[in-house]
Amino acid sequence: MAGITTFSTSSSSPCLRSSTSSSSAAATLSLSSNKPFILPMRLSSTPKFTPLRHKSTKIMSFTSNDIKVGASIEVDGAPWKVLEFLHVKPGKGAAFVRTKIRNYVTGSTVEKTFRAGISMSEADVAKEVKQYTYKEGAQFVFMDLTTYEEIRLNDSDVGDKKKWLKEGMDCVMHFWKGKCIDFELPITVKMTIIQTDPGLKGDTAQGGSKPATVDTGATVSVPLFINTGEDILVDTRTGNYMGRPGKEK
Repeated sequence: MAGITTFSTSSSSPCLRSSTSSSSAAATLSLSSNKPFILPMRLSSTPKFTPLRHKSTKIMSFTSNDIKVGASIEVDGAPWKVLEFLHVKPGKGAAFVRTKIRNYVTGSTVEKTFRAGISMSEADVAKEVKQYTYKEGAQFVFMDLTTYEEIRLNDSDVGDKKKWLKEGMDCVMHFWKGKCIDFELPITVKMTIIQTDPGLKGDTAQGGSKPATVDTGATVSVPLFINTGEDILVDTRTGNYMGRPGKEK
């Protein structure tokens, strides 16, 4: 793991994006403040995303027939993510698309039906890779790997994802109208068991399970043979135990 270099900066803005005018900003920071400036870390044990710094490809003529899981659509002036969809062709009446969508900004989830073939607007959501560097009070600080620009999210913005968030982890952040509205964790992350009941000889993965506390404070159900101090792989989408590093199934 590369070392952490600490500078001082006079910026104290609570905004999601810290202002930087050029890539040389990190070299001209004021030394008059006690706020730490931390360069991104590289942890070889943490899964990484391939760098991604572009806006989502937009279909020239987007209709309800183009809806798919993961698509970003704009409804009533707000961005929504499609969680589920089903094209329905009833025996009588017009075809329609039944969807389950989540509001990126508020987090609310609703079911909504669209008439088949109607014109729709894709939400102009940009995706960028940022690295989680540290937590400061109730804020989680992410940093651009190239410009060292900071993105700060509150505890309520991070939600349950903080259970799997580790320093040095690359995340894909979603931006809409200049504001971070969501972010994605790596699907599989490596965690270290810090507390669990001792394993028993002869136990196998099919022999039962027990709770274990990992280094982020989250609790994972693991096989009985897992011991304190061991590394495991966890699926961040479900919180399920996936195996041990090098022994994925």
